[in-house]
Amino acid sequence: MSALDLRPAPGAAPLSRQVLAQAVMEVRLLLRNGEQLVLALVIPVLALAGGVAAADRIGLDVDRPVVDVLTPGVLAVAVMSTAFASLAIATGFERRSGVLKRLGSSPLPRHGLLLGKVGALLVVEVLQVVVISAVAAGLGWNPVAGLLPALLAGVAGTAAFASLGLLLAGVLRAEATLAAANLVYLLLLAGGGVLLPAASYGPLTPVLGWLPSGALGEAIRAALLEGRTDLAGLAVLLGWAAVGAALTARTFRWE
Repeated sequence: MSALDLRPAPGAAPLSRQVLAQAVMEVRLLLRNGEQLVLALVIPVLALAGGVAAADRIGLDVDRPVVDVLTPGVLAVAVMSTAFASLAIATGFERRSGVLKRLGSSPLPRHGLLLGKVGALLVVEVLQVVVISAVAAGLGWNPVAGLLPALLAGVAGTAAFASLGLLLAGVLRAEATLAAANLVYLLLLAGGGVLLPAASYGPLTPVLGWLPSGALGEAIRAALLEGRTDLAGLAVLLGWAAVGAALTARTFRWE
């Protein structure tokens, strides 16, 4: 019988396990942060409930039940809040505190770190969809079966907004990232064609389709209101994702 081999065998864990561990940590950090939870869950739910309650008072003219029209937009807002604002703010402060620099020199490769962040985004977005859908169902939401087109729009929107969020976080100071991300988020929420159909914005309608917010909102509405895939919207989102990723790769600073 051979003796037990107690010699150490140092080495990094497989990349998949490293990415999974990073994603789990990112989810925990995000869910412990009150500001991130407000962006991820509270604002979208309040937008949905408030919009349905105030539809008659603000004169919202739609040819379907208000909750059916608003819910796709609120789901798009949820993607935008998590993939853009939350990611940009968290990454900006991690860069300032030196966390990114330390992680970048760890066995986890830098692309693994980014994959972990994207994985955490998807987990949080699933949680958002569950919560928002439950609230919408309680308000009488009756979506058309367009789950696959909606999923495609959500993934493309996540890629577009995540690349833009990382672009901000990689070139601005943490405080400037906080201000810029919140400002852009609020501007797109108010007039970016994400919450309401683009046709509701009058003369701005042709422009909104080229914004990532408008493209995402229209793509999810097309899926859940009509059961179709908005190829034009997906193309716009993928274009923003490609441009954002290219600029981030060139400009992102880890410290």
